[in-house]
Amino acid sequence: MTAFKSDFLNTLQERGFIHQCSDFEGLDALAAKGEATAYVGYDCTAPSLHIGNFLTMMMLYWLQQSGNKPITLMGGGTTMVGDPSGKDETRAIRTIAEIEANKASIRGVFAKVLRYGDGHSDAIMLDNAEWLTKLNWIEMLRDIGRHFSVNRMLTMDSVRLRLEREQEMSFIEFNYMVCQAYDFVELSRRTGCRLQMGGSDQWGNIVNGVDLGRRMGTPQLFALTTPLLTTASGDKMGKTAKGAVWLNADQFSPYDFWQYWRNVEDADVVKFLKLFTVLPMSEIAKLAALGGSEINEAKKVLATEATALLHGRDAANEAAETARRTFEEGALAETLPTVEIPHGEFEAGLGVLAAFVKAELVASNGEARRQIKGGGLRVNDAAVTDEKMQLTPANLTPEGVVKLSLGKKRHVLLKPA
Repeated sequence: MTAFKSDFLNTLQERGFIHQCSDFEGLDALAAKGEATAYVGYDCTAPSLHIGNFLTMMMLYWLQQSGNKPITLMGGGTTMVGDPSGKDETRAIRTIAEIEANKASIRGVFAKVLRYGDGHSDAIMLDNAEWLTKLNWIEMLRDIGRHFSVNRMLTMDSVRLRLEREQEMSFIEFNYMVCQAYDFVELSRRTGCRLQMGGSDQWGNIVNGVDLGRRMGTPQLFALTTPLLTTASGDKMGKTAKGAVWLNADQFSPYDFWQYWRNVEDADVVKFLKLFTVLPMSEIAKLAALGGSEINEAKKVLATEATALLHGRDAANEAAETARRTFEEGALAETLPTVEIPHGEFEAGLGVLAAFVKAELVASNGEARRQIKGGGLRVNDAAVTDEKMQLTPANLTPEGVVKLSLGKKRHVLLKPA
């Protein structure tokens, strides 16, 4: 393991964040002096960021902790184009209103992890719509486009893989890498930014920016990427039966977020403690030494610390206590995720298959049937054996709810509204 001069790169290395870097020596020298201003770009394709974005936010967190300056760049302009990276087909073109609404919804999450302000290492937030939407087409072709080789652009994974699969790539998507590269140059000119960070799938786009900066006369720019986020079993991380693991509490509750981490594979616990918590490495080493059933204690620490980082300590502790009461005491914790159902549906009789679909514990009636055959569904802690079962007011607990469970770990309360 290489020993760096800067706390920033030493921390990223020991915690497992580093995949590729364009120039370790140059970046290390810059970061050691506290002069590494770095950015990560976040397109506004949805109302919330997801767990993959949380990883790059943690890179910005450690950058700030080492006395350097983070920039969160909102992709108000690049979202209008659409990033083709990792996509087999063209992204849907979003309206300006959709992009603005998503941007407003996303903004708040960064302040939970980063400190914003006017100080040397305080984070700043910018929006690339500020310069991309003002570019004159002919000037853009002459001043920026002339520095790009189409031959080289065709070798980029985002383009090459699409062409190899004989899937269409629109001209607007082909221009995405030009926009992202220009962002880097513009940020360098405006803020002195010298480093762009991102996931490994962004390497080509980021290196394009480094090269464009060299051609357009900026100081040397740097690229740093983090590995693709996968589980020990090789699956892409961040998918659940309910869909993506979103960072906004209104799309993925703190309790669900806590449960996500509590249920990770044993082999992933230490890796995720390093990436998604700020626990000292000495404490992580102690947790790594736990074996057998004790690994569950490490998972609870991971769940609570990751949730506290994103949703606050109170929400994390409440989620941990809800889980404890539900699983260890068998109690009905009223802070479990709750789905309201019109009272009339209970009066008429709500089919058990539909109830589990409404609760988002299963994706379809067919999946619910399969779970029933395997003994995986429970109503008020009693196994469901009849797929034609109807939930009525008679099924309401003294607390006025119906508890639905998938396996031992996932529970939702249905509540008449």
